[in-house]
Amino acid sequence: MFTAKSPADLPDQATVLSLSGLEFMQAMLRGEIARPPISALLNYQLDSVAPGKVVFRGTPEFVHSNPLSGVHGGWYGTLLDSCMACAVMTKVPKGAIYTTLEYKVNLTRAIPLGTEILASGVIDHAGRSTGVAHGEIRGASDGKLYATGSTTCLIMQIASA
Repeated sequence: MFTAKSPADLPDQATVLSLSGLEFMQAMLRGEIARPPISALLNYQLDSVAPGKVVFRGTPEFVHSNPLSGVHGGWYGTLLDSCMACAVMTKVPKGAIYTTLEYKVNLTRAIPLGTEILASGVIDHAGRSTGVAHGEIRGASDGKLYATGSTTCLIMQIASA
């Protein structure tokens, strides 16, 4: 899996619109489409993709900490936004795109720095214009729950495929 280093590494609109969201995510998992640069910056990567479910694997490091040396809340939020929105993406048809309208995050406990986690997003609803999903961040080795979230995404038909 390679990371986009410049805008030229990212797929163009024609490529995006020629694939269903599921096909796009599967191509990224196979390394045929670059992962977004934020995933390298925040130390997470795509772990698995299935219709209606996406899992990311990541490990917060010192560079992701707040002034009190805890994992910054934005790290939790980004991982949950990514997995939940990508779960919605797996239901987006060819010729359409999506964007997050809103998301909510609930932190249940602090993730110790260096702890590998799994952030999973699962679709609750996917219609013509909206998608709703929920997510969790859990310890990869012990299954401890660190955070939960929910999202609503806007699905936009750009072209008929």
